[in-house]
Amino acid sequence: MVKVLYIDCCIRRDQSRTRILTEAVLEALQAKEAYQVERLCLMDEPLMPLSEGFFAQRESLLAEHDYLHPRFRYAHQFSQANRVIVAAPFWDLGFPSLLKLYIENISVDGITFGVDERGTHGLCKAERLLFLTTRGGDYRNSKLEMGARYLGALCEFWGIPRFDVVAADGLDLGREEVKTILDCAIEEALTLVGNF
Repeated sequence: MVKVLYIDCCIRRDQSRTRILTEAVLEALQAKEAYQVERLCLMDEPLMPLSEGFFAQRESLLAEHDYLHPRFRYAHQFSQANRVIVAAPFWDLGFPSLLKLYIENISVDGITFGVDERGTHGLCKAERLLFLTTRGGDYRNSKLEMGARYLGALCEFWGIPRFDVVAADGLDLGREEVKTILDCAIEEALTLVGNF
């Protein structure tokens, strides 16, 4: 059984165009007996920023090698997944800050990455991470697009060898119908997960 962790950062929930794209992909995966999808909706989680006492507690736990503390549950969940799907809209040249908050909570030395005399290396089991996003403008070849590039770098950091991104670009430009753009992105994503 392939364990797929779906990280939902579709802030607008049912009104999210990113969620439309993602639900088509999840439906295809769930139709296959080989995949078990676990959903994590970030909007429903009590995520906290690494500041003051919360940060001090984390540092103390890591110094004591207490990796089983409940506050590391997100990091363990992420590191044990065989595949990861992240869904988040394009906001402020990247993605919503809620996803960055989640990333801060899962990037834990000794769980998702490690450091030794050779340097930093990833510890995650996942072989692939698929990032699904929607963008009002067209940022396919733009240096301004930072969300996909950041997640791609994190995959290397976490030890995830394959990173793919599917983006429905230009949804607010009026050049094509929104449905047409979304349908093309869905088709691309379904091709990628055909052998996920």
